[in-house]
Amino acid sequence: MSKPLSNILATACMLALPALAHSSPITLTAQLKNYGGNGAYLAAYLTDAKGAYVRTLWVAGGKAKYHKHLSDWSRLSAGDAKRLDGVTGASVGSGRSLKVTADLADALIDAGYEIRLDAAVEDMRDSPAEVRIPLTRANAGKPQAGKQYIQSVTFQLQ
Repeated sequence: MSKPLSNILATACMLALPALAHSSPITLTAQLKNYGGNGAYLAAYLTDAKGAYVRTLWVAGGKAKYHKHLSDWSRLSAGDAKRLDGVTGASVGSGRSLKVTADLADALIDAGYEIRLDAAVEDMRDSPAEVRIPLTRANAGKPQAGKQYIQSVTFQLQ
């Protein structure tokens, strides 16, 4: 690569990084239905416009042997060695809610990304892609219904 071209490329990257690096907290709240079973395992994760895994936001349910039942998340995030670093907690009981906060780059909002939640309950049917919410300013604060175990999910941008 020629020296002038590499200098231009380096300068462009330095100018772009501050815009990409700015992040804001997002608070995600999932209200579970009274489904009458054991605590639910939930995986909240982010995908890009093509449906490819970007990162894990939170996993509720600490026993790794059950994570395979969060099938979409487990399949999509399999190559991410850090997918559980600092983002796990207890399972969520029937009728209860989960509230988590994560930092997301501002550049991801209104850029085709999606928040997804998978759900699984012991001795009950797994529910991959239980909720899918486009990460847009227009969707912030609007409850999105789940399919099986989740009553609703909302996210707030701060």
